[in-house]
Amino acid sequence: MFESLTSRFSGAFSSLRSKGKISSSDIETTCQEIRQALLESDVALSVVEDFIADIRQKSLGALPTLQSGTNQANAIFEIVNASLIEILGGQARRVRFAKNPPTVIMLAGLQGAGKTTLAGKLAKFYAEQGNTPLLVASDLQRPNAVTQLQVVGESVNVPVFAPEPGNGRGNPVKVAKDGIEFAKSKMYNMVIVDTAGRLGVDEDLMKQASDIRDAINPDEILFVVDAMIGQDAVRTSQAFLDGVGFDGVVLTKLDGDARGGAALSIASMTKRPIMFASTGEKLHEFDVFYPERMASRILGLGDVATLAEQAKKAFDTDTSAKLEAKFASGEDFTLEDFLDQLQAMSKMGNMSKLLGMLPGAGQMKKQIENFDEGEIVRTTAIVQSMTPTERRDPKVLNGSRRARIALGSGRKVSDVNNLVDRFTAAQKMMKQVRNGGMPAGMPPGMAMPAMPKVNAPVNKKKKSKSGNPAKRAQEEG
Repeated sequence: MFESLTSRFSGAFSSLRSKGKISSSDIETTCQEIRQALLESDVALSVVEDFIADIRQKSLGALPTLQSGTNQANAIFEIVNASLIEILGGQARRVRFAKNPPTVIMLAGLQGAGKTTLAGKLAKFYAEQGNTPLLVASDLQRPNAVTQLQVVGESVNVPVFAPEPGNGRGNPVKVAKDGIEFAKSKMYNMVIVDTAGRLGVDEDLMKQASDIRDAINPDEILFVVDAMIGQDAVRTSQAFLDGVGFDGVVLTKLDGDARGGAALSIASMTKRPIMFASTGEKLHEFDVFYPERMASRILGLGDVATLAEQAKKAFDTDTSAKLEAKFASGEDFTLEDFLDQLQAMSKMGNMSKLLGMLPGAGQMKKQIENFDEGEIVRTTAIVQSMTPTERRDPKVLNGSRRARIALGSGRKVSDVNNLVDRFTAAQKMMKQVRNGGMPAGMPPGMAMPAMPKVNAPVNKKKKSKSGNPAKRAQEEG
C-alpha cells in the first residue's frame, strides 16, 4: 500500500545523503518533497502541515549542534522517523480486559469496511492466546450478515450467538444484550459484538449503534475502517467519534493498492490509536498495529520484527531445535528437513508480502511481484512423492525412481532433476559454511572460521634427511 510513499521518501533521503554537509535550504527542500509525497498519498492537509512544521523545527534546531563528522542526513532521518511514529499513535495499545469477565468489544463502522470478517479475525487472535471469545450477531440489517458471521465463526472454531435470522428482522439491541448474558452464563471471557453498517453516515446508523453501546456498556468500541477510502476515512471516523464514540481504530484492506493516507491521518485527527490492522482476506492475516513498525516500512527499512514473529509462529520449537542440533553435529541436511521447511513456509502466508517486509524491498519490486507462489506447492509435491529413504539419501534417485516421482507429483522428470541438483548444491554450501569454508561467489575475506574438530590427529611435517651417511646416523641417533 505504501509503495509510492516509500519510494518518494527514499528519493528525498537519497538526495539528502548525497549532500554531505547539510544546509537549512537542503532541509527545506526535503520538507517540501515529503509534503508533496504525503499529500499525494491522501494524508489530510492539516496532518501534513503539522507534520512538516514539526520536522522542520526539529531539523533546523538540531543542525547547529551536529558535528562536522556526524552523518547529518541520518540525524534528519531519525527526526522524521520519530515524527512518523508519533502521528501513527506512538505506541501499540492492546485491548483493556474487564476486571470481571466477559470483556465486551463492540465493532462499529460503515457497510463494506469488513466488520464481520474482522470479528472472526479478532476472535481467532484472542482464542489462540487462551481466551474464550463469543461472537454476537447484532447486524440484522444487511442480507445474510448473520449467516456470514456463523460461517466465519465456524471456520475459526468460535461459537456464535445468533438467535435472530436477520435480513431486516429482529431487534439488534436485544440480541446484543442477550448475548452478554449468554456469555456470562456459559463462562466466556470475551464477547465480540458485530453491528450493522450503512453505505454512508446517517441518523439511523448512529442511533442503532449508540443504542447498542448504551445497552451493553462495552469495554472497548473499535471503529473499523477501510484503509482504501482515502480522505473519506478521516471524515467518517470523525462522524463516528462524535455520534457514537470509539476507543480505537482497526484498519482493514491494508494489502490494497490505495495510497494509504488513512493510516497517517486517523490517529492524528481523532486522537484515538490504531489498535489492529488487517492485511489480507485470510483469517490469519491480522495483527496488532505497531506504529514504529509501520513507520519503518514507510521509510523503506522493512519490518523485520513482524517477519521474525511470523516465522516463529510457523516454525515450531521442536523442528527448529532439531535442525540446529543437526547443523552443529555435522549431520547432513536432508530432503525430509527441506520438506519441514517448505511446510512451515506455507503457514507463513503470502510470500510476496513477506518478502516486502525485508529492508530495501522497494528496490526489488519487480522480483517480488513476479514471485511464483505456486513454486512452493509444486516443490512440496515432488518431495512428498519420494519415499523416506529417497528423502534421506538423494543419491539413490536413479532414472526409474525419478520418473516415478515425476508421475506421482504431476511434474516433469526435468523438474525433479532440477530440484535434486539445487538441493545437492545447497547441501554442499552448508557443509562449506559449517567447516569454515567460503561458498562460491562470496568475496575473499568473508569465510567463516572453521569449527574445531574433536580428537583430530596432528600432522607434523617430516624433516628431510641428510645425504651424508655419517651426519644422517648422528641425526637418527
